[in-house]
Formats: sequence, C-alpha cells, structure tokens
Amino acid sequence: MSVRKLVTKTIRNLIRQKEGPLTRELVQKPSKFGLGKIPERLIPDEVTSTICGYCSTGCGLNVHLAKKKPINLTPDNSYPVNSGMACPKGWEALSALKSEERATVPLLKNEKGDFEECTWNTALNTFTNEFKAIQNNHGEESVAFLSTGQITSEEMFYLGSLTKFGMGIKHGDGNTRQCMATAVVAYKQSFGFDAPPYTYQDFELSDTIVFIGANPCIAHPIMWERVCKNPHNPNIIVIDPRKTETAMAATHHYGIKPKSDLTFFYAIANILIKENWLDKNFIEQHTSQFNELKYFLEDYTIEKAEAESGIEAAKIFDLAKIIGQGQRVSFWWTMGVNQSHQGVRTAQAIINLALMTGNIGKPGTGANSITGQCNAMGSRLFSNTTNLLGGHEFGNADDRKKVSEILDIDEEKIPSELGASYDQIIEKINNGTIKGLWVICTNPGHSWIDQKDFEEAMKKLDFLVVQDIYKNTATAKFANLILPAAGWGEKEGTLINSERRIGLIKKVSVAPGLALADFHIFQLIATYWGCDNMFKKWKTPEDVFHLMKKITKGQPCDFSGISGYDQINNSGGIQWPFRNKTIDGGQQRRLFQDRLFYHEDQKARFYFEKPISPIEDICGIYPFILMSGRGSSAQWHTQTRTKQSKVLAKLYSKEIYIEINTEDAHKFRIKEGDKVHVKSRRGSLIADALISPNIQRGQVFIPMHYEEINKLTYPSFDPYSKQPSFKYSAVKILRC
Repeated sequence: MSVRKLVTKTIRNLIRQKEGPLTRELVQKPSKFGLGKIPERLIPDEVTSTICGYCSTGCGLNVHLAKKKPINLTPDNSYPVNSGMACPKGWEALSALKSEERATVPLLKNEKGDFEECTWNTALNTFTNEFKAIQNNHGEESVAFLSTGQITSEEMFYLGSLTKFGMGIKHGDGNTRQCMATAVVAYKQSFGFDAPPYTYQDFELSDTIVFIGANPCIAHPIMWERVCKNPHNPNIIVIDPRKTETAMAATHHYGIKPKSDLTFFYAIANILIKENWLDKNFIEQHTSQFNELKYFLEDYTIEKAEAESGIEAAKIFDLAKIIGQGQRVSFWWTMGVNQSHQGVRTAQAIINLALMTGNIGKPGTGANSITGQCNAMGSRLFSNTTNLLGGHEFGNADDRKKVSEILDIDEEKIPSELGASYDQIIEKINNGTIKGLWVICTNPGHSWIDQKDFEEAMKKLDFLVVQDIYKNTATAKFANLILPAAGWGEKEGTLINSERRIGLIKKVSVAPGLALADFHIFQLIATYWGCDNMFKKWKTPEDVFHLMKKITKGQPCDFSGISGYDQINNSGGIQWPFRNKTIDGGQQRRLFQDRLFYHEDQKARFYFEKPISPIEDICGIYPFILMSGRGSSAQWHTQTRTKQSKVLAKLYSKEIYIEINTEDAHKFRIKEGDKVHVKSRRGSLIADALISPNIQRGQVFIPMHYEEINKLTYPSFDPYSKQPSFKYSAVKILRC
C-alpha cells in the first residue's frame, strides 16, 4: 500500500470513528486536508456498544453506524475487559458477515446429491418429518445434536430445553467438549462447582504468573496486554514443550517433554511440602484429603521428574521455590492441559499447587482456566449438555423439580440422567444406534479428532441437518439440509467470558436473505414439532434471560440480581455471582474470598492419581510427536469466519505448514519452504516446512486451523472429561 493510500485510509477510519474536533473538521472541510467530499455512507451518525463474538476474552467494541448500517468497529475505551484495545479478529469482526459464502436460504439435498433452495416451510416440515420418522423407527435416542460455544446463552438455553424437554432428544453435546470439558470436571471435583475463580485484574496484581500449555500472546492477546500492564515486575513462567511467543517474552521457560506435566507438578508439590513452603492454616481449615496427597507424593521425587520431563533437577527446584515463596501466585492454563489423555488430573495438580500455597481467593492468585470460545462459559451452564440448566444435575430430583416449576413444564419431561458425550455420540452413529444428527454453529468436519472416523460416521446417518451462517463448511458438505443462521451482530443476547462476565451483544445488521437468528429458528422448530406451547412465553431473548436468572438463583452462578439487558450494558458487563441488586454491577469479583467452597463441608478437595502414558506409541516408524495449537492471532478455530477477511488473510499463511526442529530438518535433508509429507497411522498430508529452534527435537507442530491436521490426530480421550487429546500423535516426516 502506498503512503498516500495509507494516510487516506487512516483519515477515513478517523472519520468513521467521528471522534474529537479533528475528525469533525475532516467531515466539514475535507478539502483542507486534500480530500474530496466524503461519501455520506462513510460518515457515522450513531455509535453503539457490543461484545466481540470471537474468543472468550469478551472485549467491548463500539459499532459505528451510518443510516442504521454498520460501517466500522473500534474498541470500547470504557469496557473493563480491554480498555480500548482489540486484537485483529475484533477489528475485522464485521467482515465475516459480508461473505459471499453466507447461507442465505434453506438448502435441501436432492436425489442427485445436489443442494436446492427451498422455503422455510419446506425445510422445517422436512426437518420434523425426517427426525420424527427416525425416532418412530429406531427410538427417541436415535436422534442427537451437537452444539457450540458461539451462540448466545439465551439460544443455548432454548436449544437445550427444546431438544431435551420438547423433542425427547437425550443425547446432545457441544464443541466445548473439545476445549473446556477438562476444566469443567476439574473444578467440579475440586471446588464443588464449575467455577473459574479469577478476574482479569489478577493478571496485573500477581508477582508470579505461571502459564501452563497456554500461549496468550497469540490465543488471548488482550489478556497478554493485561500481563504487560503488571507494575510488579512479575516472574512470568511458561511451562510448554514448544518455545511459544509467550515463552519468548517470559522470564522463565520450562520446555518439558509432551505429557510429562502430571509427574512434573507432583514433584513440585512434593518439594513444596518438604521445604515447608505451604499455607498450613489454609490447608487445615479449608481443604480436605491433604494427608492422602502428601503420602501419595512421596514417590514423585525431583529425580523422577527430571527423567520424565527433561528439565534439570536444579531448575525444577528453583521453580518450586519461586512458587513457594511468591506472595501472589496465579496459575493459568488452557488447551495444552485440557486436551490431554489425563487432562483432568493435570488440571487438578495445578489446582493443588494453588491450594497448598493458599493462592486462591486473593488478588493476583488463583488456579485459572482460560476459556476458548466467546460463550464456552454460557455453554457450560445453559446448554443442557454437561449439566442440567444453570449448573444443576439431571440426576438430582430436587434440581429437576426446581427447573420444571420455573419453566412451567412437566417434570417427567426432564431426563433423569445425562446424555452421551461427543465421542460417544460419534461412536453411536458408527455402530448404528444414532441415525439422525442436528449440528448447530460448529464445524466438526474440520475440528473433530481423527477425521477418517468422523467422515465414516457422517455417511452412515439417515439424515444430517447443519445450521450455520455459512453453506460450505467441511461439515455442511455431508448435510441433507442446511438451515441459514444469522451471525454475531445480526441478533441480540448475552455471552459469558472467561472471568464469568456476562456481556451483551446487539443486533447492528440485518441477516442476509432468509437467514434467521438461531433463537428464531428454535422457535420455529418448536412450532413445527408441536411443542411450542411449552415455550409460549419465550417470545424474545430477554424473556429467556429472565428465566435464566430464576434458574440460577441459589446456585454458585446466581445472577438473579441483574435487572435486565440495560443494566448489563450500562455496567460494562456483570460477573456472576450477582445476587444483590444494590451493589455496583461493574465491580471486579473473584471467587472464594471467604475461603468457602461449594462442597457440603465448604472445603476444597485435593485430587490425585498415578499418571499414565499416552496411548499411542512413538516408534522407529513414527518417531515424531505431533502437537497442535494456535497459529496466529488472526486465525480462529476452523477459519470459517476469519478466512472471510482479506485483512486477516494477509496476517497468516494460507498454506498449511509444519514446524520442525533445526537438527531434525538437517537429518532429513529438509530446507525452509520444502514440501513435507507428514504421515500418521490414520492419514497423511503435505505441508510447507518451517525450520525453527523453538520446537524440540523429536517434536513437530502444525496449527489447528488447517482442515488437514485432523487426518493425523489420534483419538485418545480423558476418562473423566471425555475431552480429546489433540496434542499428542505419532507421525513420520519425509521431504517430498
């Protein structure tokens, strides 16, 4: 771009923002600045605030409107999450709505296998007739759904209620199973409820910040900016096999061997005990099972950790000392921990360190799981997948009664047990138990582990419905029916971010063609299915929000004190719990400041278990460990949205690439940019070589955003969370 074009673009962006006397003068007297008359469509006449719909950070954005149409986005200076900053995805959020790949009308596959446009009436009659026929022939459990962490909480609530209470669909899960299920189970077992305890303010208050399997520089850049604002010159510790962008900026990097982390953390806990770097008062009064943990840890010596992790004993001891002597230590983890064959126990080993040292419930502390999707927290509470609405339990009769009374539905309609998890649903499709599937706002045709197995499952279905904003996703190609959905910015509702902050998204644009908000699609399906009387009072998203408030009352996630959408908007989001209407909604709230947890005895519990080795063997034929993760801050998951932006597309490689250690590349005669054949026991792909000293010998790395990667991944699952282990697969590499 020439300097003149760049300056002109900058000026026009200022005009769109319409901020201050300079921009007013630009609008009124453009010739003074060497510009022609500014087109009226570029001059905003209104600004409204909303929440970004990409990641779990939950940044506030200002949408600039001209003639009621959105023309630009800027970060919201007043929003407490991001304080006027945004990552590339946030700046470009509107571009995803303008794609030619949008699904704008219902599409029904004909006998030739081609999609044809149809009316909503035809689509919904087909949806109802096909799924009811499958249930009549094979039983109610023969139809399932797979949902998402990217629709609003109100839509989650509606979908979970419609499917489980109205349509008799027992089996349903969300794509949060792929990213956050481990943290859910770990928190429930350790704390008594799925309760991330922190506020983002803790990034700025810690004297020691420990990132485990997390790369916020790339995955959560606004959170990383909060770290950079920390005035206490903190120790920033990164525990990750790969020298990530975050590790490069850290004060300490521990490049442990993949999946050695459980032994590593047990050894650190053992050192803390032996050196008496403990908060004994906290342990005695507010935890249980510590003596059992202490006995268990005796076998986890520093020498054992050195042998398994590859980290020198002296460095392991130094890390334990930093943690043990820190005054405000916070532990942060994400997919590097969660996506593991033993992720729950690894997350709990991190939680144990926080509990042992009393680093919980105080500013700058916590055992803190960073969420992935914009509304993974909403999915965890309201999708009826991992629990009954509002963090209740399907198996608890009192919980079922409470939900039935608030929703005014027959208690017999509420299942008494949880349905199948994501992996079990795919297994049931493969064995012929499930014949119909409804996929909402997710793309498992790319994201699910071991794609060959997934593709075989999709071919066995009698009927597949895909509800999405795009018509050409990797999953949509298998569909019999595509329902066109509105995207972020084309509907209203709430999202819950990683720090439990409920934020409001607003409708600032009209969905194209016949596309409808998921909320309204669910309303229509309820009508065509014949169960709409159950939801007759659910006319708007805010109606459902008030039901959500009632459902959460008395729960740890209670936000019954929120008056409505206006209060959320005016407060800059509100963190749960929020029971008291008289307090400031916008204030920071971390959990466990009273040292009381959610078990009956109000104590946190120590969990531990002997580590097990990864299931897939690394051998002479497949000698490399394949890891995956974020590629760049401009990429998002399966790229169905980010690839729509020409700006974002310039910020990452369009071609799939593989990071290879310098010495390994030399051994295999691979040079930078060479085409490399990467093969596992399940499939293969061709990738461009990126030679890097930041990846260790015997390891390779491919970003998760490229569709081909899950041809390689090994389908291993945590036994407690059922979360896939995406980050450990055996592969071989060869120059093409």
